[in-house]
Amino acid sequence: MTNRIIGLTGGIATGKTTVANYLANVYDLPILDADIYARDAVSIGSPILDAIAERYGQQILLADGSLNRSQLGEIIFSQPAERQWIDSIIHPYVRDRFLQAIAESSASKIVLVIPLLFEAQMTDLVTEIWVVTCSESQQLQRLIARNQLTTEQAKARINSQLSLAQKAASADFVLDNSRNLVALLKQVDNAIIGNS
Repeated sequence: MTNRIIGLTGGIATGKTTVANYLANVYDLPILDADIYARDAVSIGSPILDAIAERYGQQILLADGSLNRSQLGEIIFSQPAERQWIDSIIHPYVRDRFLQAIAESSASKIVLVIPLLFEAQMTDLVTEIWVVTCSESQQLQRLIARNQLTTEQAKARINSQLSLAQKAASADFVLDNSRNLVALLKQVDNAIIGNS
């Protein structure tokens, strides 16, 4: 019986993956990742990928028939209405996958990594919310370095999400990742042990 379902979220490039990997490796917790489910949703041959190709044309696909993610990113991060359309077909698929995995889990604690936990209205799936934060300048620098983006591209991605302050205001635990890894992981330990 799962009695703690942790919704792990935060802004893009704030450190969610670092926290998730630590919870998996040190506490042996099952990690369910919305990004993995979202990738499955647009796998070759899927009805969702077919719908995307129908809307944007065959040029949205790579030579092997898979989704050209960078091209789709350019569309959805510059056109909010298109982002809403994409979200409207992918989020229900991701929600269904989470519900199925939660129902099948026998673990007492599981972690749902959902970058868009609030935006996708999936807070009802979890029993507690952890938000990873850092300063705005750190977030921007990390995203530019990680994804090789221009400042404008990185800002567009950050601005497409709720602000970190808004997310933190609704959190049960705020994990501040503006200092160093040791400080971050100590907060994770406190959150997981302090509430067991």
